[in-house]
Amino acid sequence: MGGISSSSFDCSGLVKYSYQKAGKILPRTAADIYKKGKKVKSLQKGDLMFFAPNKAKKPTHVAIYIGNNEFIHSSSSKGVSYAKTNNTYWKPKYIGAKRI
Repeated sequence: MGGISSSSFDCSGLVKYSYQKAGKILPRTAADIYKKGKKVKSLQKGDLMFFAPNKAKKPTHVAIYIGNNEFIHSSSSKGVSYAKTNNTYWKPKYIGAKRI
């Protein structure tokens, strides 16, 4: 938790770092990043996906959509990894996507 360097990322640290490499500055937390950008329904590569327990309105997790129904994210159990959008753990927690 709280990792923002390439040696120790949390979810929002990975997103912030990745977007910074692309020349875009984002806030530090998933909830603050969720306040940015435009809501999208049809995902495109680079869109940010947001997740929350029990579909709460305030996201606690953020990931980057990479196409082919997959996203990249950082989790405490697996570190930086890929997951499918229909993953049985993440799909029920999905609350929406934003394009920055």
